[in-house]
Amino acid sequence: MKYKQPAKVQKWLRLIVVGAAIGVVMVTYPAVAVAERLEDDSSLGTLLTQSVSVDRNVKNERAILSAKGRQMVVYRSPSCGCCGGWIDYMKKQGFQTNVILTSNIEAVKQKYSVPDRLASCHTAVVNGYVIEGHVPVNDVKRLLQEKPNVAGISVPQMPVGTPGMEMGDRKDPFTVFSFDRQGRAKAFNQYSSS
Repeated sequence: MKYKQPAKVQKWLRLIVVGAAIGVVMVTYPAVAVAERLEDDSSLGTLLTQSVSVDRNVKNERAILSAKGRQMVVYRSPSCGCCGGWIDYMKKQGFQTNVILTSNIEAVKQKYSVPDRLASCHTAVVNGYVIEGHVPVNDVKRLLQEKPNVAGISVPQMPVGTPGMEMGDRKDPFTVFSFDRQGRAKAFNQYSSS
């Protein structure tokens, strides 16, 4: 006599096979429930339980990868207060910051090819890109998502109203520039005054 699988089991198996074929396990909780009902076919129950384990591992790996993408090194002068404001802002936005205090911030800017006209008070590096000055988080996220062929982005000087440079309701207009290793720059984003 040939064993015939119930229709619900066949449906879940098809979902598992399709999910595995595209690299994503599509079954989570229901696979556990089906596996518990299949005590008499232990190999099938093991397969379903393993699919849940794979799904959890994929989710954990994605969390680790996104955390790595949000690690940033920030070089700043020990006496700069507004740098600390920007660092706190980036932490609140989910970035992990490793702060390096240096009295020779100019050497850091030269090392990372920051043009003098685009310089500000601190220099950060994330995923190989330079973030110079008080750049808003949405511009940093856009840079990391689009991955343009640039050295980094910058908000020159220290415009009032940028992250870390808040002064009540006052906001100066400013431009976020992208720049390459040869010092060529172009507008990446513009902000008007409020």
